[in-house]
Amino acid sequence: MSKLRVQRFCLSLDGYGAGAGQSRQDPVGVGGERLHEWMFPTRTWHRMTGEEGGATGVDDQFLVEATDGIGATIMGRNMFGPVRGPWSSDPSWSGWWGPNPPYHHPVFVLTHEPRESIPMEGGTVFHFVTDGIESALEQAVKAAGGQDVAVAGGVSTVKQYLRAGLVDSLHLPIVPVLLGRGERLLDEPFPGYECTYFASSDTVTHVRLERVRS
Repeated sequence: MSKLRVQRFCLSLDGYGAGAGQSRQDPVGVGGERLHEWMFPTRTWHRMTGEEGGATGVDDQFLVEATDGIGATIMGRNMFGPVRGPWSSDPSWSGWWGPNPPYHHPVFVLTHEPRESIPMEGGTVFHFVTDGIESALEQAVKAAGGQDVAVAGGVSTVKQYLRAGLVDSLHLPIVPVLLGRGERLLDEPFPGYECTYFASSDTVTHVRLERVRS
Protein backbone atom coordinates (compact mmCIF):
# COMPACT_ATOMS: atom_id res chain seq x y z
CA MET A 1 0.00 0.00 0.00
CA SER A 2 1.34 3.43 -0.95
CA LYS A 3 2.44 5.76 1.83
CA LEU A 4 2.29 9.55 1.79
CA ARG A 5 5.71 10.94 2.68
CA VAL A 6 7.01 14.45 3.30
CA GLN A 7 10.66 14.28 2.31
CA ARG A 8 13.51 16.75 2.74
CA PHE A 9 11.22 19.53 3.96
CA CYS A 10 13.71 21.98 5.43
CA LEU A 11 12.95 24.21 8.41
CA SER A 12 14.89 27.07 9.97
CA LEU A 13 15.67 27.08 13.69
CA ASP A 14 12.70 29.38 14.22
CA GLY A 15 10.40 26.99 12.36
CA TYR A 16 10.01 28.56 8.92
CA GLY A 17 9.79 26.40 5.84
CA ALA A 18 10.01 29.43 3.54
CA GLY A 19 10.97 33.05 3.93
CA ALA A 20 8.71 35.99 3.19
CA GLY A 21 8.40 37.52 -0.27
CA GLN A 22 8.45 34.63 -2.71
CA SER A 23 9.34 35.82 -6.21
CA ARG A 24 11.20 34.68 -9.30
CA GLN A 25 14.35 36.08 -7.72
CA ASP A 26 13.63 34.36 -4.37
CA PRO A 27 11.65 31.15 -5.04
CA VAL A 28 11.76 30.14 -1.35
CA GLY A 29 11.28 33.68 -0.08
CA VAL A 30 13.97 36.12 1.02
CA GLY A 31 16.77 34.12 2.63
CA GLY A 32 14.98 30.82 2.11
CA GLU A 33 17.64 29.43 -0.22
CA ARG A 34 19.89 29.00 2.83
CA LEU A 35 17.62 26.15 3.98
CA HIS A 36 18.93 23.97 1.15
CA GLU A 37 22.65 24.71 1.18
CA TRP A 38 23.43 21.58 3.25
CA MET A 39 22.57 19.44 0.22
CA PHE A 40 25.08 20.96 -2.19
CA PRO A 41 28.28 19.21 -0.92
CA THR A 42 26.75 15.72 -0.97
CA ARG A 43 27.61 13.00 -3.45
CA THR A 44 23.95 12.66 -4.46
CA TRP A 45 23.67 16.37 -5.28
CA HIS A 46 26.92 16.23 -7.27
CA ARG A 47 25.55 13.31 -9.27
CA MET A 48 22.24 15.11 -9.86
CA THR A 49 24.06 18.17 -11.22
CA GLY A 50 26.55 16.24 -13.36
CA GLU A 51 29.55 16.71 -11.05
CA GLU A 52 31.95 14.14 -9.67
CA GLY A 53 32.78 13.44 -6.03
CA GLY A 54 30.81 14.79 -3.11
CA ALA A 55 30.46 13.87 0.54
CA THR A 56 28.81 10.76 1.92
CA GLY A 57 27.32 10.45 5.40
CA VAL A 58 23.96 11.19 6.98
CA ASP A 59 23.13 14.15 4.72
CA ASP A 60 23.76 12.12 1.59
CA GLN A 61 21.83 9.19 3.05
CA PHE A 62 18.71 11.31 3.47
CA LEU A 63 18.98 12.72 -0.03
CA VAL A 64 19.01 9.17 -1.38
CA GLU A 65 16.00 8.24 0.77
CA ALA A 66 14.10 11.32 -0.41
CA THR A 67 13.59 9.82 -3.86
CA ASP A 68 13.81 6.10 -3.05
CA GLY A 69 10.49 4.38 -3.71
CA ILE A 70 8.65 7.55 -4.78
CA GLY A 71 6.41 7.12 -7.82
CA ALA A 72 4.50 10.44 -7.83
CA THR A 73 4.67 13.86 -6.18
CA ILE A 74 2.09 16.39 -4.98
CA MET A 75 2.87 20.09 -4.64
CA GLY A 76 1.04 23.37 -4.17
CA ARG A 77 0.72 25.97 -6.86
CA ASN A 78 3.08 28.36 -5.05
CA MET A 79 5.82 25.73 -5.18
CA PHE A 80 5.25 25.21 -8.89
CA GLY A 81 5.73 28.89 -9.61
CA PRO A 82 5.05 32.54 -8.81
CA VAL A 83 2.20 32.96 -11.33
CA ARG A 84 -0.98 34.11 -9.60
CA GLY A 85 -4.52 34.25 -10.97
CA PRO A 86 -5.30 32.76 -14.39
CA TRP A 87 -2.47 30.83 -16.01
CA SER A 88 -3.00 32.98 -19.08
CA SER A 89 -1.08 35.74 -17.30
CA ASP A 90 2.09 33.73 -18.07
CA PRO A 91 1.20 30.73 -20.26
CA SER A 92 4.87 29.86 -20.84
CA TRP A 93 5.60 29.13 -17.17
CA SER A 94 6.36 25.42 -16.64
CA GLY A 95 8.06 25.43 -13.23
CA TRP A 96 11.32 26.56 -11.67
CA TRP A 97 13.35 23.59 -12.89
CA GLY A 98 13.87 24.13 -16.60
CA PRO A 99 13.03 21.62 -19.35
CA ASN A 100 14.13 18.55 -17.36
CA PRO A 101 12.72 18.76 -13.79
CA PRO A 102 14.25 16.46 -11.15
CA TYR A 103 11.09 14.41 -10.50
CA HIS A 104 11.01 12.02 -13.49
CA HIS A 105 7.48 10.87 -12.63
CA PRO A 106 3.96 12.38 -12.53
CA VAL A 107 3.57 15.54 -10.42
CA PHE A 108 0.15 16.76 -9.28
CA VAL A 109 -0.13 20.51 -8.68
CA LEU A 110 -2.93 21.79 -6.44
CA THR A 111 -4.58 24.86 -7.94
CA HIS A 112 -7.90 26.66 -8.33
CA GLU A 113 -7.16 27.48 -11.97
CA PRO A 114 -7.50 24.64 -14.52
CA ARG A 115 -4.68 24.01 -16.94
CA GLU A 116 -3.73 21.28 -19.40
CA SER A 117 -1.05 18.82 -18.31
CA ILE A 118 2.53 19.71 -19.22
CA PRO A 119 4.86 16.87 -20.30
CA MET A 120 8.53 17.63 -19.65
CA GLU A 121 11.82 15.95 -20.45
CA GLY A 122 12.91 12.99 -18.35
CA GLY A 123 9.44 11.61 -17.66
CA THR A 124 8.04 14.43 -15.51
CA VAL A 125 4.45 15.38 -16.34
CA PHE A 126 2.77 18.20 -14.42
CA HIS A 127 -0.96 17.61 -13.87
CA PHE A 128 -3.14 20.36 -12.41
CA VAL A 129 -5.76 19.35 -9.83
CA THR A 130 -8.63 21.71 -9.04
CA ASP A 131 -10.82 19.53 -6.81
CA GLY A 132 -8.81 19.29 -3.62
CA ILE A 133 -6.14 17.39 -1.73
CA GLU A 134 -8.00 14.07 -1.56
CA SER A 135 -8.46 14.01 -5.33
CA ALA A 136 -4.78 14.85 -5.86
CA LEU A 137 -3.76 12.04 -3.51
CA GLU A 138 -6.07 9.55 -5.21
CA GLN A 139 -4.66 10.42 -8.62
CA ALA A 140 -1.08 10.35 -7.35
CA VAL A 141 -1.49 6.94 -5.70
CA LYS A 142 -2.86 5.53 -8.94
CA ALA A 143 -0.04 7.07 -10.95
CA ALA A 144 2.61 5.84 -8.49
CA GLY A 145 1.82 2.23 -9.38
CA GLY A 146 2.38 0.79 -5.91
CA GLN A 147 5.23 3.11 -4.94
CA ASP A 148 4.92 5.88 -2.36
CA VAL A 149 3.74 9.44 -2.95
CA ALA A 150 5.71 12.49 -1.83
CA VAL A 151 4.30 15.83 -0.72
CA ALA A 152 6.96 18.28 -1.85
CA GLY A 153 5.50 21.50 -0.41
CA GLY A 154 5.07 24.28 0.15
CA VAL A 155 4.15 24.87 3.78
CA SER A 156 0.42 25.37 3.16
CA THR A 157 0.15 22.14 1.17
CA VAL A 158 1.96 20.06 3.80
CA LYS A 159 -0.27 21.54 6.51
CA GLN A 160 -3.42 20.61 4.61
CA TYR A 161 -2.36 16.97 4.41
CA LEU A 162 -1.28 16.95 8.06
CA ARG A 163 -4.60 18.40 9.19
CA ALA A 164 -6.40 15.70 7.23
CA GLY A 165 -4.29 13.01 8.94
CA LEU A 166 -3.06 11.68 5.59
CA VAL A 167 0.72 11.99 6.03
CA ASP A 168 2.49 8.77 7.06
CA SER A 169 5.99 10.15 7.64
CA LEU A 170 7.94 13.42 7.60
CA HIS A 171 11.65 14.05 7.15
CA LEU A 172 12.41 17.53 8.51
CA PRO A 173 15.98 18.80 8.17
CA ILE A 174 16.46 21.55 10.79
CA VAL A 175 18.94 24.11 9.44
CA PRO A 176 20.87 26.45 11.81
CA VAL A 177 19.63 29.71 10.32
CA LEU A 178 17.04 32.22 11.53
CA LEU A 179 14.63 33.57 8.92
CA GLY A 180 12.60 35.74 11.29
CA ARG A 181 9.45 35.69 9.17
CA GLY A 182 7.80 33.70 6.44
CA GLU A 183 5.71 30.52 6.56
CA ARG A 184 5.89 28.33 9.68
CA LEU A 185 5.07 24.63 9.55
CA LEU A 186 4.63 23.48 13.14
CA ASP A 187 2.73 26.43 14.56
CA GLU A 188 -0.31 24.31 15.38
CA PRO A 189 -0.70 20.84 16.92
CA PHE A 190 -0.59 17.82 14.66
CA PRO A 191 -1.23 14.94 17.07
CA GLY A 192 -0.48 11.33 16.32
CA TYR A 193 3.20 11.51 15.33
CA GLU A 194 6.36 10.40 17.12
CA CYS A 195 10.04 11.00 16.44
CA THR A 196 11.66 7.80 15.16
CA TYR A 197 15.04 9.20 14.05
CA PHE A 198 17.22 12.12 15.13
CA ALA A 199 20.75 12.69 13.88
CA SER A 200 23.00 15.65 13.10
CA SER A 201 25.79 16.39 10.69
CA ASP A 202 27.98 19.49 10.84
CA THR A 203 25.39 21.52 8.95
CA VAL A 204 21.89 20.19 9.67
CA THR A 205 19.84 18.07 12.08
CA HIS A 206 17.62 15.40 10.54
CA VAL A 207 14.33 14.57 12.24
CA ARG A 208 11.99 11.84 11.09
CA LEU A 209 8.41 11.73 12.36
CA GLU A 210 6.13 8.74 11.81
CA ARG A 211 2.40 8.56 12.26
CA VAL A 212 1.47 6.35 15.21
CA ARG A 213 -0.87 3.54 14.18
CA SER A 214 -3.55 2.75 16.75
